[in-house]
Amino acid sequence: MRIALDDGVVRRVDTLAVEEPLEIRVGGTPLAVTMRTPGADVELAAGFLVSEGVIGAGEEFHSAIHCGGPGTGGVENTYNVLDVTLAPGVPPPAPDVARAFYTTSSCGVCGKASIDAVETVSRYDVAGDDVVVDAADLVTYPVRLRERQDVFEKTGGLHAAALFSAATGELLVLREDVGRHNAVDKVIGWALLNDRLPLRGTVLQVSGRASFELVQKAVMAGIPVLAAVSAPSSLAAELAEKSGLTLVGFLRGRSMNVYSHPHRVRVEQAASDDLLVTEGAGHDHR
Repeated sequence: MRIALDDGVVRRVDTLAVEEPLEIRVGGTPLAVTMRTPGADVELAAGFLVSEGVIGAGEEFHSAIHCGGPGTGGVENTYNVLDVTLAPGVPPPAPDVARAFYTTSSCGVCGKASIDAVETVSRYDVAGDDVVVDAADLVTYPVRLRERQDVFEKTGGLHAAALFSAATGELLVLREDVGRHNAVDKVIGWALLNDRLPLRGTVLQVSGRASFELVQKAVMAGIPVLAAVSAPSSLAAELAEKSGLTLVGFLRGRSMNVYSHPHRVRVEQAASDDLLVTEGAGHDHR
Protein backbone atom coordinates (compact mmCIF):
# COMPACT_ATOMS: atom_id res chain seq x y z
CA MET A 1 0.00 0.00 0.00
CA ARG A 2 1.34 3.41 -0.99
CA ILE A 3 0.24 6.53 0.86
CA ALA A 4 0.81 9.95 -0.72
CA LEU A 5 -0.61 13.02 0.99
CA ASP A 6 -1.71 14.50 -2.33
CA ASP A 7 -3.06 11.32 -3.93
CA GLY A 8 -4.51 9.41 -1.00
CA VAL A 9 -4.14 5.65 -0.64
CA VAL A 10 -3.12 3.57 -3.65
CA ARG A 11 -2.94 -0.24 -3.48
CA ARG A 12 -0.45 -1.86 -5.82
CA VAL A 13 2.11 -4.63 -5.96
CA ASP A 14 5.62 -3.49 -5.04
CA THR A 15 8.84 -5.28 -5.92
CA LEU A 16 11.29 -5.79 -3.06
CA ALA A 17 14.97 -6.68 -3.14
CA VAL A 18 15.53 -10.28 -2.06
CA GLU A 19 17.65 -10.87 1.04
CA GLU A 20 18.52 -14.40 2.12
CA PRO A 21 21.31 -16.01 4.16
CA LEU A 22 24.24 -17.71 2.47
CA GLU A 23 26.43 -20.09 4.42
CA ILE A 24 29.90 -20.37 2.91
CA ARG A 25 31.75 -23.60 3.60
CA VAL A 26 35.26 -24.60 2.61
CA GLY A 27 35.86 -28.32 2.26
CA GLY A 28 32.63 -29.01 4.13
CA THR A 29 33.60 -26.84 7.10
CA PRO A 30 31.40 -23.77 7.78
CA LEU A 31 33.30 -20.51 7.40
CA ALA A 32 30.78 -17.66 7.41
CA VAL A 33 27.13 -16.74 7.02
CA THR A 34 26.19 -13.53 5.28
CA MET A 35 22.92 -11.95 4.21
CA ARG A 36 22.92 -11.44 0.46
CA THR A 37 20.86 -11.10 -2.69
CA PRO A 38 20.85 -14.56 -4.35
CA GLY A 39 22.76 -14.74 -7.60
CA ALA A 40 26.46 -14.93 -8.43
CA ASP A 41 26.94 -16.92 -5.21
CA VAL A 42 30.12 -18.57 -6.47
CA GLU A 43 31.59 -15.16 -7.27
CA LEU A 44 30.53 -13.94 -3.83
CA ALA A 45 32.25 -16.84 -2.09
CA ALA A 46 35.38 -16.54 -4.23
CA GLY A 47 35.62 -12.81 -3.61
CA PHE A 48 35.06 -13.31 0.11
CA LEU A 49 37.97 -15.78 0.23
CA VAL A 50 40.19 -13.25 -1.56
CA SER A 51 39.13 -10.50 0.85
CA GLU A 52 39.96 -12.75 3.80
CA GLY A 53 43.38 -13.61 2.39
CA VAL A 54 42.56 -17.32 2.00
CA ILE A 55 43.27 -17.34 -1.75
CA GLY A 56 44.57 -14.80 -4.24
CA ALA A 57 44.69 -16.46 -7.67
CA GLY A 58 42.25 -18.32 -9.88
CA GLU A 59 44.35 -21.46 -9.83
CA GLU A 60 43.79 -21.77 -6.08
CA PHE A 61 40.00 -22.07 -6.48
CA HIS A 62 38.87 -25.49 -7.67
CA SER A 63 35.06 -25.62 -7.56
CA ALA A 64 31.91 -24.78 -5.61
CA ILE A 65 28.53 -26.46 -5.25
CA HIS A 66 25.24 -25.61 -3.58
CA CYS A 67 24.19 -28.25 -1.08
CA GLY A 68 21.50 -29.05 1.48
CA GLY A 69 21.16 -26.75 4.43
CA PRO A 70 21.17 -27.48 8.17
CA GLY A 71 18.40 -29.84 9.27
CA THR A 72 17.78 -31.23 5.81
CA GLY A 73 20.07 -34.23 6.09
CA GLY A 74 21.96 -32.82 3.14
CA VAL A 75 19.10 -33.86 0.84
CA GLU A 76 17.09 -30.70 0.18
CA ASN A 77 19.04 -28.10 -1.77
CA THR A 78 18.08 -24.71 -0.40
CA TYR A 79 20.62 -22.87 -2.58
CA ASN A 80 21.59 -21.00 0.59
CA VAL A 81 24.60 -23.18 1.40
CA LEU A 82 27.67 -23.12 -0.84
CA ASP A 83 30.59 -25.50 -0.33
CA VAL A 84 33.89 -24.41 -1.88
CA THR A 85 36.68 -26.82 -2.77
CA LEU A 86 40.15 -25.29 -2.93
CA ALA A 87 42.78 -26.54 -5.36
CA PRO A 88 45.03 -29.39 -4.19
CA GLY A 89 47.80 -28.13 -1.94
CA VAL A 90 46.03 -24.88 -1.01
CA PRO A 91 45.73 -24.73 2.79
CA PRO A 92 42.26 -24.27 4.29
CA PRO A 93 41.36 -21.09 6.15
CA ALA A 94 43.26 -20.67 9.38
CA PRO A 95 41.24 -21.01 12.58
CA ASP A 96 41.47 -17.27 13.25
CA VAL A 97 39.96 -16.56 9.81
CA ALA A 98 36.96 -18.80 10.36
CA ARG A 99 33.98 -16.84 11.62
CA ALA A 100 31.09 -19.24 11.20
CA PHE A 101 28.35 -17.03 12.48
CA TYR A 102 25.89 -14.48 11.21
CA THR A 103 26.94 -11.15 9.69
CA THR A 104 24.42 -8.61 8.43
CA SER A 105 24.12 -7.33 4.88
CA SER A 106 25.44 -3.96 6.04
CA CYS A 107 28.47 -5.24 7.94
CA GLY A 108 31.09 -7.55 6.60
CA VAL A 109 33.76 -7.19 9.28
CA CYS A 110 31.58 -7.36 12.39
CA GLY A 111 32.32 -11.06 12.71
CA LYS A 112 36.06 -10.51 13.10
CA ALA A 113 37.50 -11.97 16.27
CA SER A 114 39.48 -8.81 17.04
CA ILE A 115 40.37 -5.46 15.54
CA ASP A 116 43.89 -6.77 14.97
CA ALA A 117 42.48 -9.28 12.48
CA VAL A 118 40.86 -6.56 10.35
CA GLU A 119 43.96 -5.27 8.55
CA THR A 120 44.48 -8.32 6.37
CA VAL A 121 47.81 -8.28 4.55
CA SER A 122 47.53 -8.27 0.76
CA ARG A 123 49.87 -10.24 -1.48
CA TYR A 124 49.64 -7.46 -4.09
CA ASP A 125 51.56 -4.17 -4.20
CA VAL A 126 48.85 -1.55 -4.74
CA ALA A 127 51.27 1.30 -4.02
CA GLY A 128 53.45 0.24 -6.93
CA ASP A 129 50.65 0.55 -9.49
CA ASP A 130 51.43 3.66 -11.59
CA VAL A 131 47.97 3.85 -13.17
CA VAL A 132 46.48 7.28 -13.89
CA VAL A 133 42.80 7.99 -14.53
CA ASP A 134 41.43 11.14 -16.13
CA ALA A 135 39.11 13.09 -13.85
CA ALA A 136 36.85 13.74 -16.84
CA ASP A 137 36.38 9.98 -17.22
CA LEU A 138 36.03 9.37 -13.50
CA VAL A 139 33.00 11.67 -13.17
CA THR A 140 31.10 9.56 -15.73
CA TYR A 141 31.42 6.33 -13.75
CA PRO A 142 28.58 6.90 -11.23
CA VAL A 143 26.13 7.64 -14.05
CA ARG A 144 27.21 4.57 -15.99
CA LEU A 145 26.94 2.50 -12.81
CA ARG A 146 23.40 3.74 -12.18
CA GLU A 147 22.33 3.09 -15.77
CA ARG A 148 23.29 -0.58 -15.43
CA GLN A 149 21.59 -1.22 -12.07
CA ASP A 150 18.75 -3.32 -13.44
CA VAL A 151 17.49 -4.68 -10.12
CA PHE A 152 17.82 -1.32 -8.35
CA GLU A 153 15.59 0.15 -11.05
CA LYS A 154 12.83 -2.24 -9.98
CA THR A 155 13.36 -2.24 -6.22
CA GLY A 156 15.37 0.84 -5.21
CA GLY A 157 17.00 -1.34 -2.57
CA LEU A 158 20.37 -2.55 -3.81
CA HIS A 159 23.96 -1.41 -3.71
CA ALA A 160 26.20 -1.80 -6.73
CA ALA A 161 29.89 -2.09 -7.50
CA ALA A 162 31.52 -1.85 -10.91
CA LEU A 163 35.03 -2.30 -12.21
CA PHE A 164 36.36 0.04 -14.91
CA SER A 165 39.55 0.02 -16.93
CA ALA A 166 41.42 3.23 -16.11
CA ALA A 167 43.09 3.25 -19.54
CA THR A 168 40.03 2.75 -21.75
CA GLY A 169 37.08 3.51 -19.48
CA GLU A 170 35.56 0.14 -20.33
CA LEU A 171 33.08 -1.21 -17.79
CA LEU A 172 34.45 -4.68 -17.11
CA VAL A 173 31.86 -6.02 -14.68
CA LEU A 174 28.99 -4.80 -12.49
CA ARG A 175 27.26 -6.59 -9.64
CA GLU A 176 24.36 -5.66 -7.31
CA ASP A 177 23.51 -6.83 -3.80
CA VAL A 178 21.69 -5.75 -0.65
CA GLY A 179 25.11 -5.56 1.00
CA ARG A 180 27.73 -3.17 -0.36
CA HIS A 181 30.50 -5.52 0.74
CA ASN A 182 28.79 -8.42 -1.06
CA ALA A 183 28.57 -6.43 -4.30
CA VAL A 184 32.32 -5.80 -4.10
CA ASP A 185 33.06 -9.44 -3.27
CA LYS A 186 31.06 -10.50 -6.33
CA VAL A 187 33.17 -8.20 -8.52
CA ILE A 188 36.40 -9.52 -7.01
CA GLY A 189 35.15 -13.09 -7.32
CA TRP A 190 34.41 -12.52 -11.01
CA ALA A 191 37.99 -11.34 -11.44
CA LEU A 192 39.41 -14.35 -9.59
CA LEU A 193 37.35 -16.85 -11.59
CA ASN A 194 38.50 -15.18 -14.81
CA ASP A 195 42.18 -15.16 -13.77
CA ARG A 196 42.38 -11.36 -13.68
CA LEU A 197 43.98 -10.85 -10.27
CA PRO A 198 45.69 -8.61 -9.39
CA LEU A 199 43.39 -5.95 -10.81
CA ARG A 200 46.09 -3.52 -11.81
CA GLY A 201 45.04 -0.48 -13.81
CA THR A 202 41.41 -0.56 -12.66
CA VAL A 203 38.95 1.65 -10.79
CA LEU A 204 36.38 0.20 -8.41
CA GLN A 205 33.26 2.37 -8.39
CA VAL A 206 30.69 1.85 -5.62
CA SER A 207 27.21 3.29 -5.28
CA GLY A 208 27.35 4.27 -1.61
CA ARG A 209 29.95 5.30 0.90
CA ALA A 210 33.53 4.05 1.17
CA SER A 211 33.97 2.08 4.37
CA PHE A 212 37.15 0.60 5.82
CA GLU A 213 36.21 -2.88 4.63
CA LEU A 214 35.70 -1.76 1.02
CA VAL A 215 39.17 -0.23 0.99
CA GLN A 216 40.54 -3.45 2.45
CA LYS A 217 38.79 -5.56 -0.19
CA ALA A 218 40.15 -3.35 -2.98
CA VAL A 219 43.68 -3.65 -1.60
CA MET A 220 43.39 -7.43 -1.27
CA ALA A 221 42.43 -7.66 -4.95
CA GLY A 222 45.19 -5.29 -6.11
CA ILE A 223 42.80 -2.50 -7.14
CA PRO A 224 44.64 0.87 -7.09
CA VAL A 225 41.65 3.28 -7.20
CA LEU A 226 38.38 3.18 -5.24
CA ALA A 227 35.71 5.78 -5.99
CA ALA A 228 32.45 6.31 -4.08
CA VAL A 229 29.52 8.63 -4.61
CA SER A 230 29.33 9.32 -0.88
CA ALA A 231 31.72 9.92 2.01
CA PRO A 232 34.54 7.69 3.22
CA SER A 233 35.14 6.99 6.89
CA SER A 234 38.26 8.27 8.61
CA LEU A 235 39.51 4.70 9.01
CA ALA A 236 38.97 4.06 5.30
CA ALA A 237 41.06 7.13 4.42
CA GLU A 238 43.81 6.06 6.81
CA LEU A 239 44.01 2.55 5.37
CA ALA A 240 43.96 3.90 1.80
CA GLU A 241 46.87 6.24 2.56
CA LYS A 242 48.81 3.48 4.30
CA SER A 243 48.19 0.92 1.53
CA GLY A 244 48.93 3.17 -1.43
CA LEU A 245 45.35 3.19 -2.72
CA THR A 246 43.77 6.28 -4.26
CA LEU A 247 40.48 6.96 -2.48
CA VAL A 248 37.90 9.23 -4.11
CA GLY A 249 34.70 10.29 -2.33
CA PHE A 250 31.72 12.54 -2.98
CA LEU A 251 32.04 11.75 -6.69
CA ARG A 252 28.94 13.55 -7.87
CA GLY A 253 28.23 15.62 -10.93
CA ARG A 254 31.49 17.30 -11.92
CA SER A 255 33.22 17.29 -8.55
CA MET A 256 35.06 14.91 -6.24
CA ASN A 257 37.27 14.78 -3.17
CA VAL A 258 40.52 12.80 -3.39
CA TYR A 259 41.51 11.61 0.08
CA SER A 260 44.73 9.73 -0.64
CA HIS A 261 47.38 9.49 -3.35
CA PRO A 262 45.87 12.17 -5.64
CA HIS A 263 48.70 11.78 -8.19
CA ARG A 264 46.63 9.08 -9.91
CA VAL A 265 43.81 11.50 -10.78
CA ARG A 266 44.72 13.59 -13.81
CA VAL A 267 42.91 16.84 -14.58
CA GLU A 268 43.37 17.91 -18.18
CA GLN A 269 43.58 21.68 -18.64
CA ALA A 270 40.88 21.69 -21.30
CA ALA A 271 38.39 20.02 -18.96
CA SER A 272 39.37 21.78 -15.74
CA ASP A 273 37.03 24.76 -16.10
CA ASP A 274 33.93 22.82 -15.00
CA LEU A 275 35.64 20.20 -12.83
CA LEU A 276 36.17 20.57 -9.09
CA VAL A 277 38.79 18.19 -7.69
CA THR A 278 39.66 18.66 -4.03
CA GLU A 279 42.92 16.95 -3.12
CA GLY A 280 44.13 15.78 0.25
CA ALA A 281 40.86 16.45 2.01
CA GLY A 282 41.32 16.07 5.76
CA HIS A 283 39.24 13.85 8.02
CA ASP A 284 38.06 14.33 11.56
CA HIS A 285 39.08 11.66 14.06
CA ARG A 286 36.55 12.67 16.67
